[in-house]
Amino acid sequence: MDAIASESFRPGRLGRGEAGPEDGLGFYDGLRLFTDFSRVGDDTAYRPIPHDWIVGVADIERSTDAVVAGRYKEVNTVAAAVIAAVSNGLAGRDFPFVFGGDGAGFALPAGTAELAREAMAAVAGWARDMFGFTLRIACVPIAEIRAAGRDVRLSRFSPSPDVSYAMFSGGGIAFAEAEMKAGRYAIPPAPPGAGRPDLAGLSCRFSPISARNGLILSLIVLPARVPQDAAFAALIQDLLTLAGDAATASPVPPDGPPQQWPPAGLEIEARTSGAASRRPLWQSRIVVAVRTLFAHLIFKSRRSIGGFDPERYRAQLVANSDFRKFDDGLRMTLDCSPALADRIEARLRLAEADGIAMTGFHRQESALMTCFVPSAGRSDHVHFVDGAMGGYAAAAAMALHRPAAPPDESRRPGV
Repeated sequence: MDAIASESFRPGRLGRGEAGPEDGLGFYDGLRLFTDFSRVGDDTAYRPIPHDWIVGVADIERSTDAVVAGRYKEVNTVAAAVIAAVSNGLAGRDFPFVFGGDGAGFALPAGTAELAREAMAAVAGWARDMFGFTLRIACVPIAEIRAAGRDVRLSRFSPSPDVSYAMFSGGGIAFAEAEMKAGRYAIPPAPPGAGRPDLAGLSCRFSPISARNGLILSLIVLPARVPQDAAFAALIQDLLTLAGDAATASPVPPDGPPQQWPPAGLEIEARTSGAASRRPLWQSRIVVAVRTLFAHLIFKSRRSIGGFDPERYRAQLVANSDFRKFDDGLRMTLDCSPALADRIEARLRLAEADGIAMTGFHRQESALMTCFVPSAGRSDHVHFVDGAMGGYAAAAAMALHRPAAPPDESRRPGV
């Protein structure tokens, strides 16, 4: 890591919870935070996780069908629910996770594995009962991943002084997902009537975010070979250069996403809010309607109430948004012009033709934001961004269902 410019880093910090290294998460706390996203393709920025950790993965089966049916907000909410349930089970401790649109992944010490399994099983049961989704879930020991020739390496990207997001490399998350889809390491969902997940802080109140520059482009770029090589790292740098800086590329406008009341996600939040309380759905609808109306009026007034400053919150929301990540490959949701989307897609097709990467992309008119805000009075709330009409799910379907092409020698220098 010393090879990376020191100004792109700042020291790691303890998370929202009060526990220390004795809970096994000291490794993650100790990772240095990098602030320059262009470092995601640099392997020296990553450290292998301890050998006794586990990897958890979740994926909504037939999510593409749900997207076609216009249920992408529900898909995003269930994916984010995996992260929220595990986080709440850890009493808010920082832990490495990644949001994938129609699924999620994370890594945890072995001592917290049972907690993670219970949280995932509860979410899977809730997703089945509330939305009719089949959420596949699995936990895979890191020892098994390494025995298969893959690894899980971590770094922490900090888009703002208030939050950091885990970046994963080594192919281990992708391996765990493949094992899960093959039926191995599977965790059964909680049976009907069993305990519900603790989803406190999970919400989806914002309206779809219309593209400012022409369209929203969701893209996924996976290495054709693991471990990734120098050509793949160069591809990542080319794409980041094309995308431009965060302020231009982010789908989240400077003043935050649009709001309305009642929010488009009121019904979804009612089902989320009632998960742990076990209130009847009609009661949850009333509670959420009142709560969201109060919040809407606060944001409209732009005045601080009870120590909550809506203007500061909006600024933090914009800075904290998770619209780009590295999860065994590059994933981004960009606001860009059709001409820029054409250039990005052309670069992706060239990389496929050269056998460097497997790629997927999807154009749409707007983006969605799903929020995890355990406490509105704190600054470390996280906000997941995805395309509103297909997003990562559509891009992944293209990338994973189309094998990488063999190298095109006519495109190589000197030919």
